[in-house]
Parts: sequence; C-alpha cells; structure tokens
Amino acid sequence: MNRDDEDASSGRAGDDSTDPRSGAGADRIATAFADGPALIPYITAGDPDAASTEDYVRALARGGADVVELGLPFSEPIADGPTIQAAITRALDAGMTPARFFDLVSDLSTDLDVPLVVMTYYNLLVQFGDGAGVEAFVEAAADAGLSGLIVPDLPVEESEELEAACDASGLALVFIVAPTTDDERLARIVEHASGFVYVQARMGTTGARADVSGQTHESLARLSGYDVPRAVGFGVSTGENAAEIVRAGADGVVAGSVFVDRIAAGGDSVADALEEKARELKEGALAGAAEEPPEPERT
Repeated sequence: MNRDDEDASSGRAGDDSTDPRSGAGADRIATAFADGPALIPYITAGDPDAASTEDYVRALARGGADVVELGLPFSEPIADGPTIQAAITRALDAGMTPARFFDLVSDLSTDLDVPLVVMTYYNLLVQFGDGAGVEAFVEAAADAGLSGLIVPDLPVEESEELEAACDASGLALVFIVAPTTDDERLARIVEHASGFVYVQARMGTTGARADVSGQTHESLARLSGYDVPRAVGFGVSTGENAAEIVRAGADGVVAGSVFVDRIAAGGDSVADALEEKARELKEGALAGAAEEPPEPERT
C-alpha cells in the first residue's frame, strides 16, 4: 500500500465524501492501518464465556492490537482448522448466539478504542432475525459498534447484497485472497473490498505454524499494484513471523490460533499471556517495517 495516498486507504481511489465505503466503521479500520503495520488478533467470542471474551479483547488491545477480529460461532466453520473449531464448539456449548454476540460487542464498544470486526459464515447472516436476512444482520452489527465483516464462504461474485448492506451501514467488507486466486478474480476482489484485503498465507485451514510460507511472498507481490491494505493471516504465531510478513510487503498481520491455543490451555493468567503475545507480534511487525525491504528480483 502507498501509505502517502490517503485517498487509497479505503480501498478505492477518490474523494471519500462520495465513496459509499467511507462510513464510520470502514474509516476506523483505515485509521488502524495509517501509522504502520496493523496487528489483528482473532479470538472466538464466547470461548470459554462472554465475560472472559471481554477481558481477553481488552488485554489484546493493551498488547498493541490495532483491530480485533471476533469469531461469531457457526456449527460448520469450513475455513477453520482444529484449534478454532474446538473454540467454536466450546463457545456454542457455553450458549453463544448472534444476539448474545451483539450484546458483547455493544459492551466492548462503549469504551474500547480498537475497531472490532466479525468473522463468521454466510448462513448465519441469512438466517438472522428469524430470516430477516443479511440487511438486518448488518444493521445489528453497525448498531452494536462493529466496524467490518469477514465472511470466508461468500464468493465475491455473490456478494452484491451484503456489499450493498455494508455500504449503507458504513461497514467494511473484507475479502480473502488465496494463493490460488487468479489475476482476474484478484482484481475483482480488490475492487469490491473495503477496510483491507485478508491475504491467506498458505493453502488449507487456519492453524499456527512455525514458518512463513513462500506463497505469502507471492501473494503480496501480486497485490503490490493495488492501493488497499494487505493483512496476512493463516499460520502466524511469532514475532519473527510478523517481521518477515511485513518485510515482504504486508500492511498488517492477522493471528488467531496462537491466541486460541492459549485460551484453551486455561489457567489464572490467560489475559496476561494474550497481552504478552500480542505485544510480541506487534513489536515484530514494527521491526519488520523498520527494515529495508528486499530488492525485487531483476529479470
């Protein structure tokens, strides 16, 4: 991303006053990327309970999170690996529902400066409010104080209804770019994305890894010509991972399983451990930004 181009921070060039994507939520996410690489930790809402989730989100913010991604549990989480699937099961067993999720977000939004985005699956949006549907879900999300949505099972080609609802409510709609996304589809995703583009670091489902896939570098290189923030997720677990990802050209780092694993382990100091890990990843991202990027290969 060209950080000097303020008009590009929403994902589209032009005057923000006429861009339907420049609503309050989308603007908050753009601001989160404005001053250097953004840290976006993920946890599952309601794991192990709603009160703990509030404590954990606040701990992540203290540790340096710029945006927090909250998973709204769904019974068929096809994009998630075993770690987050287990967290979703725990949250559902504890009684987390969309209505309780929005109550949780409302409580957090009263005094939390960090924007919140929801990651969930399209079936929950369609079924929300006894079938009231996508528009009702987005309105509830905006009213609760969310800044954006990530819906991994919704293809960009079928996103018109959700995109219109997000535009009307001023929320960002984040799309995922996979290593296998072809150039034509990549351009379409960037055209319709707002907030940031979620770059899938490797093929497969979510889960902490020790290394950074070479596919990450390739995907970032393919996105380098677009003025939209690029946040890399799937497998990020250490400060060294975060530094390498930012050196490769990312504007942000998404990490989930490393936090969810710590929550699953339990104990008396979960919030402190989440804060410490968030700080490690944020410091790694900042260190990566401070280093000179590698020279592109000449052909």
